[in-house]
Amino acid sequence: MLNPIWLWLILLSVFIGGFTGRLDAVTAGALQSATDAVMTVALPLAGIFALWLGVMRLAELSGLVGILARALRPITRRLFPDVPPEHPALAAMAMNMAANMLGLSNAATPFGLRAMRALETLNPRPGIASNAMCTFLAINTSSVQLIPTTAVAILASNHGQHPWSIIGSSFLATCCACSAGIVAVKSLERLPAFRLPPVPVRAEASDRSESEAVATEPVRGLLTTAGRLLLIGYGFAMAALFFTLAFPEQANALVETLHRAFPGKAFGFSFAMPTGASAGQPRFVRMISVLSAIALPGLLTFFPLYAWLRGVKVYEEFVEGAKEGIQVTLRIIPYLVAILVAVKMFREAGGIALISAALGPALRYVGFPVDLLPLVLVRPLSGGATTGIFTEIVRHFGPDHINSLMAGTIFGSTETTFYVIAVYFGSVGVRRTRHAVPAGLTADLVGVIASVVICRWMFGGG
Repeated sequence: MLNPIWLWLILLSVFIGGFTGRLDAVTAGALQSATDAVMTVALPLAGIFALWLGVMRLAELSGLVGILARALRPITRRLFPDVPPEHPALAAMAMNMAANMLGLSNAATPFGLRAMRALETLNPRPGIASNAMCTFLAINTSSVQLIPTTAVAILASNHGQHPWSIIGSSFLATCCACSAGIVAVKSLERLPAFRLPPVPVRAEASDRSESEAVATEPVRGLLTTAGRLLLIGYGFAMAALFFTLAFPEQANALVETLHRAFPGKAFGFSFAMPTGASAGQPRFVRMISVLSAIALPGLLTFFPLYAWLRGVKVYEEFVEGAKEGIQVTLRIIPYLVAILVAVKMFREAGGIALISAALGPALRYVGFPVDLLPLVLVRPLSGGATTGIFTEIVRHFGPDHINSLMAGTIFGSTETTFYVIAVYFGSVGVRRTRHAVPAGLTADLVGVIASVVICRWMFGGG
């Protein structure tokens, strides 16, 4: 599916750029985006991938992956019937979805790539996306978000009176998008056009699965009583940290009480909320913001601690997992260059503007704000460009205008589908993506429609 899309983006870019006199911009954009794909996108990702894939290896070796997979079995056996109940892919997918829900994109992508690599070990058709892969991508590109952090931050930075108002609309819209994505991917996989070809006579999936299982065989050491007590203490410490960050007023009052009760002791410290949380937020929003702030430090400490208590050589195994992160980065660079160059060329040629002008009359007829169309068209292609367009919409209409609220909801309930598919499938060498693209775009379309309808219902507007 990506083959004709990529080809037509390139061809249309050249012809549109030639007729509009923007051929020089198309050429410059292609060269610049090729450089940015490596220097700006891939290289920074290498360190992030190394960090989180190292942590994920500790989770696998300590047995945490199996525990999480068993806990999710009632859900995953319906969504992914072809994946064994306790396969490492299930836990990696769960970590990816949880990170996406909390807005932790830096952790979500490495977990997602780890899940794709694990799913590839079950794939008897190398180079062709399996049903489980397509389902995971559909869920990933339409994952439910509790807080659209970036959209809320842009509204707040432009002095919106109620920037948090889009949290409810985004949550509802992204639930609609996720449901549509699951229905679409499960329906499309049964069509003849997307049906899987026969398994090759010499399939290597079983060999890869076995080697993978050996590489991530959990340790057999049991937690000692001291280890269990240490984990309980860690849990209480994290709960106390959450309380002090989410409710610093109450925590400071407690410190003041201790200071009065023990005047000779040093209690001269105070607590403050982390960046992204404020006293003016609704209590639920503040708690989610604090949870997002401590989630990554919590994972970075809990996984190594638990693995160490299970007898894993945490430093050595972390390094082994981190090596995989560097290898994944090298594998995805060609796919990043291909998709980012095509997108940049099409934008510089003026293709987005032409589509917006052509669809404008029809969109006005159905009541869709035409000013949001550039954001809708760019969203599946480029996250950075979407952020820029959304910022311009907020500055033009104001942060409390219905169009800005709709744009923020669309931003929070859709995903850069082509980028995600190119990176995830590229990491395991899959070239035939089958129905992953139409399923992802279906989820995006439903997310856009739901965003407009829900915002009109919640915020009013003609």
